[in-house]
Amino acid sequence: MRHPFCCMSNPKSRPDRKFEQMINISRFFNQDGSERIKKTLPLVPLRDMVLFPFVTTSVFVGREKSIKSLSEAMAADKRIFLTTQRDPEVLKPTIQDIFQVGTEAKITQLLRLPDGTVKALVEGSHRGKIVKLSDEKGFLTVDYILAEEKSMSETVLKAALRTVLEAFEHYSTLSGAVSKSFFKNLEVLENDPSRYADAIAAQLPFKVSDKQKLLECDDIEERFFLLLQLIEQETEVFTMSQKIKGRVKEQMEKLQKRHYLTEQMRAIKKEMGEDGESGEFADLEKRIRKKRMSKEAAGVVRRELDKLKMMAPMSSEATVIRNYIDWMLSLPWFRKNRAKNDLEKAEKTLDHDHYGLKKPKERILEYLAVQVLVKKIKGPILCLVGPPGVGKTSLARSVATATGRSFARISLGGVRDEAEIRGHRRTYVGAMPGKIIQTLKKVGYNNPVFCLDEIDKMTSDFRGDPSSALLEALDPEQNKHFNDHYMEVDYDLSEILFITTANTLFDIPAPLRDRMEIIQIPGYTAYEKEQIAKGFLIPKQLLENGLNAQDVTFSQNAVQTIIHRYTREAGVRNLEREISSVIRKIATRIVRTKERKCHQVSTTSVQKFLGQAKFRNKPLEVEDKPGIVTGLAWTQAGGELLTVEAVTMPGKGRIMVTGKLGDVMKESSQAAVSYVRSRSKDLGIRDDFYKDQDIHIHVPEGAIPKDGPSAGIAMCTAVVSILTGRPVHRNVAMTGEITLRGRVLPIGGVKEKLLAAHTNGIRKVVISSENKKDIQEIPKSIQKQLEIVFVDDMNQVLENALSPLE
Repeated sequence: MRHPFCCMSNPKSRPDRKFEQMINISRFFNQDGSERIKKTLPLVPLRDMVLFPFVTTSVFVGREKSIKSLSEAMAADKRIFLTTQRDPEVLKPTIQDIFQVGTEAKITQLLRLPDGTVKALVEGSHRGKIVKLSDEKGFLTVDYILAEEKSMSETVLKAALRTVLEAFEHYSTLSGAVSKSFFKNLEVLENDPSRYADAIAAQLPFKVSDKQKLLECDDIEERFFLLLQLIEQETEVFTMSQKIKGRVKEQMEKLQKRHYLTEQMRAIKKEMGEDGESGEFADLEKRIRKKRMSKEAAGVVRRELDKLKMMAPMSSEATVIRNYIDWMLSLPWFRKNRAKNDLEKAEKTLDHDHYGLKKPKERILEYLAVQVLVKKIKGPILCLVGPPGVGKTSLARSVATATGRSFARISLGGVRDEAEIRGHRRTYVGAMPGKIIQTLKKVGYNNPVFCLDEIDKMTSDFRGDPSSALLEALDPEQNKHFNDHYMEVDYDLSEILFITTANTLFDIPAPLRDRMEIIQIPGYTAYEKEQIAKGFLIPKQLLENGLNAQDVTFSQNAVQTIIHRYTREAGVRNLEREISSVIRKIATRIVRTKERKCHQVSTTSVQKFLGQAKFRNKPLEVEDKPGIVTGLAWTQAGGELLTVEAVTMPGKGRIMVTGKLGDVMKESSQAAVSYVRSRSKDLGIRDDFYKDQDIHIHVPEGAIPKDGPSAGIAMCTAVVSILTGRPVHRNVAMTGEITLRGRVLPIGGVKEKLLAAHTNGIRKVVISSENKKDIQEIPKSIQKQLEIVFVDDMNQVLENALSPLE
């Protein structure tokens, strides 16, 4: 028999209609000639399930369009149309991807779950055949007609009911999957054969395709015949599966019998003094007696050993238990390093390994001093934050040396699995403890200096959030009872001195950041880099390249040239690479000439060894000019000069700001112009200057992103200078935030900015009075060479920056 829906149009022939596909049936009639009513409802395509009429079930919906369809239905009369997808993997089904026969249903309950999905309790009401599928309002809708079912004679009906019921009762007796109450409810449905067949079909574990055939079957007699076939097939499959399970059970009984006999043989051998495994168990018991563990851990290990003795030696479970016992016995539960509490030696060690870094060193010495007075204190959780290459990780290693402890390090960069920190549970194949416990086993002591490197580079995914797992380990109030998933007993981490490192605080979650003591390590200044190069880097590279101080000497100008012209960084990694490159070239020359003499490295020889300079210092203007101001900026590589230019042109009062500036810097320029307009009379500027003039503010090097409020007073000075025609002193630099009332607010990075001004030949620097406290960090020698002017408002800035009109 030809299917009434075989004339469905091909969507590929209508490429311009993306959201609507139709079946070419215009009118529908019942068997008595009356026209059927066409209905429209929202559609939810089902995957791997079929809903029969008058059957109630739960549907879990996760696709956005399906959720919207449910919402639309709830907003109307709670009716929805459900049909099954041909392929459950298709995410965006079209008319070809769904069966044309589905079920009209009513939503009785709707529940939104925490993971974003929706659980709907639906009750089927009628079969329906889809006429049209649309997707025009952000969700799927269908036009459908109710299916007309062919009735059957009373005699055939009785025979069909009896035959199907007997087959169903036989299957239920074998499987025990159907309750007795269902059969009582089934008796009520004998007068409604269609509903009777659907109720039985919904109870049986048929394939989706078979259930769909039953749903599509309009002829009730034919449906009962198909249902009987499927019940008999399912009964046969169930009987065969029971036979297979019986065979498996018999085989398991044989294995248990073998295990019982094996244990008997072991007991007999033990009596005869021939037990080969008794030596292994005796060795484990001896290790357990000697090992000093917590009371909880000792009890768990003994129970696991007793369990191991009862198992077959070659079983997989025995291997898991043996590995677990080995892990528990190899951990340093109470084994400690003898910590050094000599403050003078510790201070010398820290100063020998690192130049500067005053605050971190002070904090370590404070910890040692308190430890002398209080025999046991909670280990501090320090977080060293600073740009790459400033010595955060190496400082942690130096702390271990200074305190006489072992050093342990874990790199957390890219770690995204919580099990990396807390381990896997033993139910998994190949389970192991987390990295903290593994590292303690490797170190062999329970009080090392533990460096958690790159803590800001952790990520999270469906496997968990490792930063949340660290909350317990890095909390001094909780880490005494750290519980690894593999060990399942508490381990004391309170003796460990944790030091974490990060490049930025922003990427560390707030709860984790709250548990750590933050110590900022700023980038090194040029002066500090010079001292580090002379005292640390040059001797280190000479030693690594087989030379000594008699073979190579660096002049002060040579070191400064490498710092300023060949590197641009906050740390000293690239500086060390460039110094190493110079020394390697000298080593090559010594080997070739076979003449070992002292090589003096000067500015000229640096250029020969390293080639053209990679960076340049910004030259100052040759003469004082209006509209050009020297500002100061902070970068991760240190301070820099920031030129601010302003020009005016005929126009209608527009303000243009260019130079790849961020939002904060753009707002600073607007605040500066607003201040100038409000004070135009006091500044000697026409009140209506903005009516016929455009102002363009530009910060050169437009390819480099710039942001921050500290260029506010520089922008304001540039605007006042170009509008009044008063030149700006070229040897004056300034930094500070401006308010609409002209107040100068403090800014950060004062040390780096002032050192950059000194390096580039600036003689006077204008900063906020509230930044006086930051001047203490600047070397006295540099303070003497700079005239630092502290100001409170823009009037003072303009007095120091602008030349008088001639």
